[in-house]
Amino acid sequence: SNSPMVDNTTVESVSLYCTLLTLSTVVLSTIGVLLGMVLTGQVFSVIMTGTGVVALAGIVVNNSIVLIDTYQRLLASGMDKVDVILKTAGQRLRPILLTTVTTMIGLFPMAIQASINVVDRSVQFGEPTAAWWVQLSTAIIFGLGFSTLLTLILVPVMLHLPDYLRERFSGLRRAPDIRQAMGGGDTPAE
Repeated sequence: SNSPMVDNTTVESVSLYCTLLTLSTVVLSTIGVLLGMVLTGQVFSVIMTGTGVVALAGIVVNNSIVLIDTYQRLLASGMDKVDVILKTAGQRLRPILLTTVTTMIGLFPMAIQASINVVDRSVQFGEPTAAWWVQLSTAIIFGLGFSTLLTLILVPVMLHLPDYLRERFSGLRRAPDIRQAMGGGDTPAE
């Protein structure tokens, strides 16, 4: 086969890059949490909002891992990298959006302090026990929504970034010696 040899340094740097890319989704989700808390006028509770951030980290890291794994699997099939990125985003869009939207809808009653009394068949709003969960649900809803949108856009773009930069700046390595590029000869300036 005519496949190029890949050294361990390249594999390790790709692995490190994908790991950092996955961890960056946690930062994006935390930004979404903070925006959600500001938009809803809530304070950041270390216990409930913090628990929401931790729970959220698991969800968004999973989304990123699945996206990157699909990218690497399709890339190994020999497709063009841009086609792989587009196909990866297309394949993972529906599953990621479905899990995100269902999680957000499931947490919405907690965020609006709804209490459902099954025995009395009634729904009440603003119960003291429901107020306890508002910060957790708000953190997950806003963080998940924000990070999902950015993950579906940013992760594919960032997967292509190293190749784009390599192509963009490959001419710099092939440039002639700097003295020749500056118009000088072999002798140093006097």
